[in-house]
Amino acid sequence: MSEDKEKVAPFIEHLVELRKRLVIIVVAVVIGMGVAWNFSGPVLTFVEKPLTGKTYLTEIKKMVYAKVKERAPQLYTRYKLDQEINAPEKKRPLNYSAPLEPFFIQCKISMLLGFVLVLPVVFLQLWMFIAPGLTRKERRMVIPFITAATITFCAGAMFFLIVIWPVIINFSLSYEAEGLQSWFNISSYINFCLRLILIFGLIFELPILTLILSRFGIVSYKILAPKRKYALLASAIVAAFHADLITMFVIMLPMYMMYEISIWVALIFGKKKAVAPPEPEEGATA
Repeated sequence: MSEDKEKVAPFIEHLVELRKRLVIIVVAVVIGMGVAWNFSGPVLTFVEKPLTGKTYLTEIKKMVYAKVKERAPQLYTRYKLDQEINAPEKKRPLNYSAPLEPFFIQCKISMLLGFVLVLPVVFLQLWMFIAPGLTRKERRMVIPFITAATITFCAGAMFFLIVIWPVIINFSLSYEAEGLQSWFNISSYINFCLRLILIFGLIFELPILTLILSRFGIVSYKILAPKRKYALLASAIVAAFHADLITMFVIMLPMYMMYEISIWVALIFGKKKAVAPPEPEEGATA
């Protein structure tokens, strides 16, 4: 009976410690949400920009169509490419159909912004939770860990907003026709965007997680490298939860690329096994 109590006690201590860290994270996010509240409007405006139909993809199309006009003017005229690149910006305002719906959307945007603002606090609490299992030398890596984890999450979020989000919206708007017009609901639009921001932020954290696990000796290059096909399958399954093929592809590809980077992180920074000293040959004299 005493042995069972001894086993349960450390588990309870870990739960208490985890609760403490989670409480600190929640309080930090609430404070960050208050700070970020006034910035939610500009963020919403930035997220709405692709709805005008004018994105970085428009500039790429102009360069490509200019080459087509130069090398194949007949195709340029037949498919009326000039009308596509010279199309005026179209206003597609977001709509809401429930009382206080914009207010709750502002709360969600502010919460995500607040979470991003306090990412150093979040990662510090995670580090302090796992720190008892680290060596003294590894505990000194707290600042590089927090810095790298914060930067990679923000890089993933910005990569999505700047590169991927316009692609998704542009693909969606391509279905507009004379009898089919877009009518985006603000909740569906913003919830979809915020969910993908979190997904891409977490995807870019994969190399950092691999770095920690490889330092513990839990994963290694030899474990990760042969499982590329399973990683590709897992990436496709996770991405398949999103409705359209384009969104699935733009989630699957970065996720798998992060897995490839993680393999090399494990190879370069993974825990090296100690080389056993050669055993003395039998019959050797002292």
